[in-house]
Amino acid sequence: MAFGIDRKELRAWQKKVLAGEIAFLTHYWLDERFPKSTSVTKVGCSDLEKLIQWGETYQLKRKWIDMDPKYPHYDLFGSIQKEILKKEGQIDQIIRFNL
Repeated sequence: MAFGIDRKELRAWQKKVLAGEIAFLTHYWLDERFPKSTSVTKVGCSDLEKLIQWGETYQLKRKWIDMDPKYPHYDLFGSIQKEILKKEGQIDQIIRFNL
């Protein structure tokens, strides 16, 4: 279940992904498989090779990409989520989602 973002933020992320940009979207998220995580960051890009190369920078495996037909993305949570957001200068998302 996702919450904590509005339609405008979602649409902006989708637009960037479709334009071939590396785009970040963090939202609150609850999943019983990951009880210690309260948020997830989706890092997407429609240029799959660009997304793969970006992921390799952080030792993310290609097989971890959610191969959504329009919005392929990595799902980041836990310590790697915060580490990558910090390295990518996404401090506002760290603060907003209390990471």
